Amino acid sequence: MPLSRARTRPLSRALLLTTTLAAATLASTTLTGAAAAPSTSAGPGADVVLDWYDVTAQTVAAAALPAQVTNSRIWAVSWLAADRAITSRPGGHGGSGGHGGPGRNDADFATAAFATAIHDGLAAQVPARTAELDAALAATLADVPDGNDETAGVEAGHRAARALLAERTGDGLDVASVNAPYTPPAEAPGVWRPTPPAYAPAVGSGQGRGRTFLLGPANRFRPGPPDPLGSPAYQRDLAEVRAVGSVDSTVRTAEQTDVAMFWAQSSLTGYTTILRGLVEQERARPLAWQTHLVATFHQVTIDAQIAGYEAKYVYTRWRPVTAIRFADTDGDPTTDADPNWTPLIATPAHPEYPSGHATYAGAAQRVLEAFTGSGPARPIAVTSATAPGVTRTYSSWRQATQDNIDARVWEGVHFRHTDETGAQLGRTVAAYDLRRINLR
Repeated sequence: MPLSRARTRPLSRALLLTTTLAAATLASTTLTGAAAAPSTSAGPGADVVLDWYDVTAQTVAAAALPAQVTNSRIWAVSWLAADRAITSRPGGHGGSGGHGGPGRNDADFATAAFATAIHDGLAAQVPARTAELDAALAATLADVPDGNDETAGVEAGHRAARALLAERTGDGLDVASVNAPYTPPAEAPGVWRPTPPAYAPAVGSGQGRGRTFLLGPANRFRPGPPDPLGSPAYQRDLAEVRAVGSVDSTVRTAEQTDVAMFWAQSSLTGYTTILRGLVEQERARPLAWQTHLVATFHQVTIDAQIAGYEAKYVYTRWRPVTAIRFADTDGDPTTDADPNWTPLIATPAHPEYPSGHATYAGAAQRVLEAFTGSGPARPIAVTSATAPGVTRTYSSWRQATQDNIDARVWEGVHFRHTDETGAQLGRTVAAYDLRRINLR
């Protein structure tokens, strides 16, 4: 929404931003959001990206919507609008700094366009945070000199956000559409059914019908079916998860338990902190590059989430807890069952194949590799609310994917082939999407 300049100019950006972030900081242990530590640096340019990264994370955490892909959409719409706004000025430098011609400053234009577009995208999707977002925008604009460049940037931000919000209207990624009512198939060996302890109805059944950003049809790369019941591969994976994934496993190591509990958090929460670490490392990059990284990351991982759930509700595969409690590897519910077997963490309420965590991780890996190579310039250390006291340090994007693959087995909620398939699906979706994007 338009912001009055007259009432904000007398206040410093540092004071406005400090007040806004202090009011906005929330606990980061919600299902799908993460509140990042606010940036304390003052001054325009590189730090404005971290400022608005934190504002976005706090806005998502405040919304706390019960569908990860819907929270991802908040990121994607807001930052893609900023990405388009920055590059909308013909002949401009896209926020790389400097002047685009006599009397023109493209850096001022880009900063104003960037902040305005994110503000408008967030306010439209999480209107309860409008006051905080208005203050954050005022804080950023207070450091942009008054003049034609600022005015043009603000207008470009408004236009880009309006256009993108209209473009994504009815995309099926709202919570009601994602979590549409679902009637599971009749109980049978290999077929998903509600799982203990809550035996909750399935969630996410409508996610695979959501409109992708770049992928087109969600089934474009649908993986083949899971391993047949009783096959050697299925027997191997069932034996592994049965031994290492139980809550009272005697073979799971302390380090494996740490990895499992670390990635019990949602994928969006986990990668929000990893991506922030990368953005902070890359502060010397142009504003346009950093914005494009974040926007691309969320578009691609949304497409991967949609593709993964499309396959989940085609194959409706049962979870390890069901296989172990009610049937042996041949699908005979009367033999070799362990009715007391319990996984390390509660099983998510949706079909098993492919793994959502691993699909997200595979897509994230490919995006980050496309922008930075095999890993960050310096290792990134991150923590998780689901594993207090545990720190994971990543110098390779592939390692984060491998941790997700392993974690879901060690948690007792997935078969290994399911995780490996998910990671490959995510990488494939990302490779396709990235070919349709100018990585700049």
